[in-house]
Amino acid sequence: MTTAGKPLPDGSTPSRFSRRGFLLAGVGAIGLAGVAGARWFNLGASVQRGDLTAPAALAAAATGEVLLIDIRRPEEWARSGIGQGAVPIDMRRKDFINALLGHSGGRKDIPVALICARGVRSARMAARLEAAGFTRVLDVPEGMSGSGAGPGWLKRGLPVVQPH
Repeated sequence: MTTAGKPLPDGSTPSRFSRRGFLLAGVGAIGLAGVAGARWFNLGASVQRGDLTAPAALAAAATGEVLLIDIRRPEEWARSGIGQGAVPIDMRRKDFINALLGHSGGRKDIPVALICARGVRSARMAARLEAAGFTRVLDVPEGMSGSGAGPGWLKRGLPVVQPH
């Protein structure tokens, strides 16, 4: 059933332009939601040179080859646990770099691997650490929850510990 040409409650008739505009606005909103969803789930992520997969990060942290830092928020740690071998430091801390230096023995030249939920925040934090003089920053782009780079720590069934 069509409503074309039927009067609106105010007595006016919808124009073809207003119907098209409404349709285009709806299509645009759906498109924007798709783009936002792709960014949220980091669907375009991939493991690049210098990045680590979640299993490689676990192995490197276990042997002391890297200092693995979980930069998510405390409520995220509480929900899913912290990857075994990772040090939890909330990236929103004003003293994040000083806290990291406390765990690295004050050194900026040791390998530091960053993990977050889906690799978006860890990539941003990696750039911030490099700007602060850290010379060996690695990313775990699949994160704890998975992204385009891989299924993630949790779906891989890698070990987690509960925060204290």
